[in-house]
Amino acid sequence: MPSWVGLGVGAQFLIMPLIGWSVAMAFALPDQFKLGIILVSCCPGGTASNVVTFLARGNLALSVMMTMCSTFLAIVLTPFLTKTYAAQGLKMEVDALAMVVSMVMIVLLPIVTGLVLNSAFGNKLAKVKEVSPLLSVLVIVLIVAAVVGATKSSILIHWRTLLPAVFIVHLFGFGLGFLWGRLFKLGEKECRTFSIEVGMQNSGLGSQLAKSHFTMLAAAPCAISAFFHCMIGSFLASVWRRKDARKKMGPGFESASSALCPDTKNRFENSD
Repeated sequence: MPSWVGLGVGAQFLIMPLIGWSVAMAFALPDQFKLGIILVSCCPGGTASNVVTFLARGNLALSVMMTMCSTFLAIVLTPFLTKTYAAQGLKMEVDALAMVVSMVMIVLLPIVTGLVLNSAFGNKLAKVKEVSPLLSVLVIVLIVAAVVGATKSSILIHWRTLLPAVFIVHLFGFGLGFLWGRLFKLGEKECRTFSIEVGMQNSGLGSQLAKSHFTMLAAAPCAISAFFHCMIGSFLASVWRRKDARKKMGPGFESASSALCPDTKNRFENSD
């Protein structure tokens, strides 16, 4: 269903940048923090969204396709959307072409290299494939930790506005992503997928772009974003899984489970 992919990717680059800009303008924050919020909102969907979609029992194939398409499109869209929104209200100059070059180096080059290596060596890379997912997670954690550590003093000064601002961006992203699917009368699984894909951004990419082209302060909202979108996504996945479990049990599940002792009831509800 290519139309679903188009709708989802369209939501990714229409809804999130607008939310990010609106929230950034609504909060009294330094311009570099505002720029960071706008930047992470213009980033593509994060790869963690595929895992969360699987846990939430969404449409995993749709999630993977949306992540892939948004990542490739982001090579051009993220720099120019950031430039467009940063010019509205912040009056800051963004070198979009330089960001495109960085996107090619950070996003496109590794993907092409991986495809070539996999095609040339195939099964010989089995051990590398086992280690690479863990290594990629470790690198993201190190990037986020480095940004938070370097900007700790500024975060402590502005945390009362910075943390709510980043949280609201993702909260609205998840909510409006789900409603976007409902607007086009898609099924429950597709709505969940839209919600997760729109709400979860590639925060590691945002942090790296901010460090390379702006300041460490601009990278701080991107690093904080990584925590918030994983937290909200994991919570929603848990809620949706429980909802599906109750549906499978039928209408008599609630009355029957209420008679169980608390420990037995919890094990019964989480058995799936």
